[in-house]
Amino acid sequence: MTSTMERPLLFLDVDGPLIPFGSSSGHPQTAAADSSTSPNQGNPLLERLSPGLGSRLTALGCCLVWATTWMDEANEVVSPRIGLPRLPVVEWPPSADEGPRGLHWKTRPLVEWADGRPFIWVDDEISAMDRLWVDASHPGPSLLHRVNPAKGLVDADFSTLADWLRSVTPG
Repeated sequence: MTSTMERPLLFLDVDGPLIPFGSSSGHPQTAAADSSTSPNQGNPLLERLSPGLGSRLTALGCCLVWATTWMDEANEVVSPRIGLPRLPVVEWPPSADEGPRGLHWKTRPLVEWADGRPFIWVDDEISAMDRLWVDASHPGPSLLHRVNPAKGLVDADFSTLADWLRSVTPG
């Protein structure tokens, strides 16, 4: 079991929270796309990444971890565009174990990865079943924060995350 004095984890999804599905945010792409190096490099939605997200996420004081199907491509493609260093990546199991109906396939692996440590999970697919399962299965504090995928992470989301962190982090 990991010490609760460690910084909380922040599991971060890409599609929806960082790359909103709504209208373009108007932020210019920060690096030239080169589809020869990665299939996601030429993804036109990368233009929706806000270059300021990295500093805002870092300022939260969490241990940031990619929790996305982008896997390590998040480090190669997303991190440089938003100003993040290489982050640890949750490796997903080859097939998800059956769980209660409505449980997201990421939920169990994230709880296992956290290993009792306080964590935030930022995703656009979190449900009530995920919250119930984590409450029953994870001994430490947790915040499962669902982001509106049309807007991505906005000021109100950062306020919610910061408020929760203040409530669980010794001052």
